[in-house]
Amino acid sequence: QLQLVESGGGSVQPGGSLRLSCVASGFTLDDYTIGWFRQAPGKEREGISCTDNTDYNVYYAGSVKGRFTISRDNAMNTVYLQMDQLQPEDTATYYCLAVQTVITTWLNLCTSHLGAEYGVWGLGTQVTVSS
Repeated sequence: QLQLVESGGGSVQPGGSLRLSCVASGFTLDDYTIGWFRQAPGKEREGISCTDNTDYNVYYAGSVKGRFTISRDNAMNTVYLQMDQLQPEDTATYYCLAVQTVITTWLNLCTSHLGAEYGVWGLGTQVTVSS
């Protein structure tokens, strides 16, 4: 069974940091485009960072650029999202998604969600930023 499990969410004050993890089981991430998405109550799901299996193809949404960093450890079959300088508007449920690279690109996955329906989603982890 293909599965992604996120962890690392929680409550933090503005300006704080969290590191989300997403562990894959039942498949290996080597041939997958990976994305972090988030959804706040009443808002559409937003692609905030996506990458393929290179060190240079990385997308960040403008709302998180310069504050969030995506990384992957294929040996651990895990993807991370380091979130710094968190703000109340970052409050949301965060999801990771893996889609085979033959289906979509890192840029299309985040900006137009192309191929997302063919991917593996995690169940999400809640991030709350408040004072």
